[in-house]
Amino acid sequence: MTQDAIVVKLLPHDMAEVAVTRSTACGGNCGSCEACIFQSELRAVARNRIGARPGQRVVIESRTATVFKAAALVYVMPLVLFFLGYGLAAALGAGEGLCILVSFLALALGAGLMVLTQRRAREKDKISFDIIG
Repeated sequence: MTQDAIVVKLLPHDMAEVAVTRSTACGGNCGSCEACIFQSELRAVARNRIGARPGQRVVIESRTATVFKAAALVYVMPLVLFFLGYGLAAALGAGEGLCILVSFLALALGAGLMVLTQRRAREKDKISFDIIG
């Protein structure tokens, strides 16, 4: 996965801080969605193997599999547990109100598991960036 970025400053050990501008869903027409109230610039640290200088526009790359794994963990797992919780409660003969309660408890469990796994894997599976051009 590649993104355009601007080198903000150089760091030790051939690293650089880069600024990545997120595009908005409205395509820049802020009156239509008001997405601009959120932070549109993200900062990240990237390996600077090409010797880029501050202010230079670059292309950064990250491992796509790591990004997809993180997205699945954050978005898919809690949702799957939500539906599994409802299905399990319904299969055990619970009423609709209890099924809904169990599904939201399963959703909370999924969110909690996501937070715990992210804390443990913070350094091991960290998304890393390389300046490639």
